[in-house]
Amino acid sequence: MLRVSRLTDYATVVMTCIAAHPDDVLSTVQIADETRLELPTVSKLLKALGHAALVESFRGVNGGYRLAKPASEISLAEIVEALEGPIGMTECSAGEGQCDRESQCGVRGSWQRINSVLDQTLRAVSLADMLKPLPQTSLSQAASSQGRKIAVTVKTGEATTE
Repeated sequence: MLRVSRLTDYATVVMTCIAAHPDDVLSTVQIADETRLELPTVSKLLKALGHAALVESFRGVNGGYRLAKPASEISLAEIVEALEGPIGMTECSAGEGQCDRESQCGVRGSWQRINSVLDQTLRAVSLADMLKPLPQTSLSQAASSQGRKIAVTVKTGEATTE
């Protein structure tokens, strides 16, 4: 089964919590309480998200965190990369020279196309989109209901949004 790590999942929860309060600076305790995540976990996530320049931190009595840019400008791919590093389904799809079997691999190109589709799809979903979950719907149905279409061409590995 392919899935993101638990910490990456929690990072999306933390980011949507902060995004839901665009005019506020939220403390780590407030975020932990609202998300029902453990305080040390939230602190760890905020540190990684801060290093990725996705959140800004403020010190002092009224200190805390807020998004570094509007939720509509933060892609799901950026959140995943902040926790996981480069998006790659296989070692070779993340970059050249990652696998010693690259030169004789017959499926490398196919994995790279699949990786490209996944990457483009994650980049097409913003944090603002994540604030509006639609139960029991697929990604393409969710995008269509928001006036956008996501088309994936498996043969070429291209994903487009309209």
